[in-house]
Amino acid sequence: MSKFELKLPQMGESVAEATLTSWLKEVGDTIDMDEAVFEIATDKVDSEVPSEVEGVLVEKLFEIDDVIKVGQTVAIIETEGDSALDSSPDVEIKKEEEAVPEEVTAAVEQPLIQAKETVAAPTADYSSSERFYSPLVKNIAKQESISLEELDSIEGSGLEGRVTKNDILSYIEKRKNGNEEKTKAVEQPIEPKAETKIEAPISADIPHKVSTAQASGADEVIPMTRMGKLIAQHMTDSISTSAHVQSFIEVDVTKVVNWRNKVKESFEKREGEKLTFTPIFMEAVAKALKKFPMVNISVSGDNVIKKKNINIGMAAALPDGNLIVPVIKNADQLNLVGMAKVVNDLAHRSRTNNLKPDEIKDGTYTVTNVGTFGSVFGTPIINQPQVGILALGAIRKVPSVIETSEGDFIGIRSKMFLSHSYDHRVVNGALGGMFVKAVADYLEDWDTEREI
Repeated sequence: MSKFELKLPQMGESVAEATLTSWLKEVGDTIDMDEAVFEIATDKVDSEVPSEVEGVLVEKLFEIDDVIKVGQTVAIIETEGDSALDSSPDVEIKKEEEAVPEEVTAAVEQPLIQAKETVAAPTADYSSSERFYSPLVKNIAKQESISLEELDSIEGSGLEGRVTKNDILSYIEKRKNGNEEKTKAVEQPIEPKAETKIEAPISADIPHKVSTAQASGADEVIPMTRMGKLIAQHMTDSISTSAHVQSFIEVDVTKVVNWRNKVKESFEKREGEKLTFTPIFMEAVAKALKKFPMVNISVSGDNVIKKKNINIGMAAALPDGNLIVPVIKNADQLNLVGMAKVVNDLAHRSRTNNLKPDEIKDGTYTVTNVGTFGSVFGTPIINQPQVGILALGAIRKVPSVIETSEGDFIGIRSKMFLSHSYDHRVVNGALGGMFVKAVADYLEDWDTEREI
């Protein structure tokens, strides 16, 4: 018999961890190859994780609602054959690292024993907090006699606002400095003058919580969904990461509207698919990205990564009000028929929660259709680690000045706004403006005799 480690697979380029939402198998259950063992959720998609082997589940290493890093072992499956787990080089290396000489152990343990004799351990139950704290952070808090209330007040810089090792060490350092300053103030007190009103200053060294809204008895309290909280954090992180700037342009799409009205019925009869405006817009964006490849990039530290493939994310609304972004891979290589089929398929499976993890990763640029909800234009937030996102406004019939060789006159035209949000750290205003202008030009110059 051998043991196989079932690890959390890579779920996407920007996904480093996932939340375990349910176990589909219990210890002792038989598992077939490719059979789902547990379900996880990220800010992008919910997914089942299948087994890579046949065997019996012998150990579950995480509980429901635990946060798991990509690559961490989630379950142990016992299989037939030689022991793959015992002979794993990673395991052997780990055992060697844990073999610490006795003299080193004694040198480390002695001061800890003395510290325990001197300082009484706090009685705080950190597990009762609604926030997640790693074992390392809890141990540091315990050694420093930090209460639960004090720990909850520390602002975290980690994912989803979690308190990291550096956060708690920085807080401890500030607390020590603050205590020293208070001691000096006590040793040299300043007598205030009569009738002098003293107001305590707000100090960065004194932990304080951000004020939150209070609900009265008549208010309805609606907890945020798990995906809602993850999306909220993802959006907040994007705002703090990228220097958002927008360019807007109005587009005359009369030719596109008239052409689609002419061919949509024959297209649906022949292809069995509806021809919406979305694949037309996606084709225009793919052409513009090919023309301006420095919009099809991402930022890694001080480096810019120029993407080889043009993979366009298509923001889709879910029934619960949240959004998901399936990705059209190699969008520049699709003709309009292929684009329409991919768009319709991804949109349908997004609404029915049937997307695969691979279908929401590796996007290089995103398009969102705010016009679906009647908005004329919007200022969308960049989908990290991309550097741009285009919002499509509602198509409206408006009076417009039409220039002809015989003079100008007023006519009714179908128009819409394109709103391009881009990362000003790496995309300047000229490039951002030229890109969205290229999308507009492609739509305005649409061939009304085009066959499909």
